[in-house]
Amino acid sequence: MEGLIMTAQILLSLSILVAVHEMGHLLAAKYFGMRVEQFSIGFPPKIFSFKKGETEYALSAIPLGGYVKISGMIDESLDLENMKKDPEPWEFRSKPAWQRLIVMLGGITVNVIMGVLIFILMVWIIGDKYIPNSEVNKNGGIHAHALAQSIGLKSGDKILQVNGQAIDDFSEIYNPDKLLSTNAYYTIERNGQQLEIKLPGNFIENFNESGKAGAFVTPRQLPIIGEVAKGSLAEKLNLQTGDKFLSLNNQPVSYFDDIDAIKETSKGDSMSISIARGNEILNFKEYVGEDKTIGFRAQGFNFELAKINYGLGESVVLGAERAFGIVFVQLKAFKKIFSGELSIQKSLSGPIGIAQAYGGTWDWERFWRMTGLLSMVLAFMNLLPIPALDGGHVVFLTYEMVSGRKPSDKFLEVAQKIGMVLLLGLMVFIFANDIFKLFQ
Repeated sequence: MEGLIMTAQILLSLSILVAVHEMGHLLAAKYFGMRVEQFSIGFPPKIFSFKKGETEYALSAIPLGGYVKISGMIDESLDLENMKKDPEPWEFRSKPAWQRLIVMLGGITVNVIMGVLIFILMVWIIGDKYIPNSEVNKNGGIHAHALAQSIGLKSGDKILQVNGQAIDDFSEIYNPDKLLSTNAYYTIERNGQQLEIKLPGNFIENFNESGKAGAFVTPRQLPIIGEVAKGSLAEKLNLQTGDKFLSLNNQPVSYFDDIDAIKETSKGDSMSISIARGNEILNFKEYVGEDKTIGFRAQGFNFELAKINYGLGESVVLGAERAFGIVFVQLKAFKKIFSGELSIQKSLSGPIGIAQAYGGTWDWERFWRMTGLLSMVLAFMNLLPIPALDGGHVVFLTYEMVSGRKPSDKFLEVAQKIGMVLLLGLMVFIFANDIFKLFQ
């Protein structure tokens, strides 16, 4: 069921983004008097279509993109027969270069507008909820999971700064923009002393691996039982919500992560457990097996989330800043990939990886945040100077405007074919890479 929900979310999101992107091309083309033959969401075969005026509007079966077919333009349809005829005044190729440039930038422009608008509305309507870093530090600091331990963090550390800047929102600890910075580091307090923990240049890769992002650092939790698993040792012992661990194998338990730390160093297949229930102390000595599973979840954090509401003016500034921040993160990531600091295999995610980011439950807030993010990423990727992408057309049109010489139709045809082969190869790589990650 979770897989179906993930699939439904990414298909809906991509359909919205593709429709908006292609509509940007269509509206710009029609504004300049160009004939638009077809507007399609998805690639053939067609599911259904209807015609209005000169344009056929279609919904097609392969939901991996879409296209607008503009008369007199060398595009993915490679309709070269019509290009051999004399140009008509309503064709793409008959229009001035600046008009053609605006048409090619139309899709990117509306994706940027949509991404910015989504982030502005999210900030304005929902505001911000976050874990105050000061509360985390006041209540025992962090629980360092395996990934955090690999770079030198320890449970109980208090993270004070990221890259020399104090943080108010705990989530800034794993902000991609900060983690992609050159020579990124944490300033922490450990046992009353301040230390710097430097991050490897490729550290961000670990967050792209399945399960790693959620197993980095979390706020420490008190060892109070929240939910007891069915059929578990905890259920057998009649442990209840609100019970508090006092000790395990006669070692004191102050935080939830102490339980795992004690279990890792304990020998034998039995453990002594001391529990506080109100004013009563309960003691057990039980067989736990090799994995030492007791079977309960922690009750949660003993502090409240901070809430900030923003006015419309503040939302416009902050929403735009967050939207364009996504583009800057992409630029930083590309720079590190080309410099060899990041592995392209670990850094790229395709439809499967993106679907996983939506989650297995339908959450409209997360859905729109992901849609806004993808809208900005789609705009950025389409602007790359690769033939067959909008950015490739922009490069050729810019050359024409600067030099006064239009590339030949034969050159554009060859470039389009090369671009399509490159994109097809990239799509195959990304799909294969997604599947490979599933089995890691």
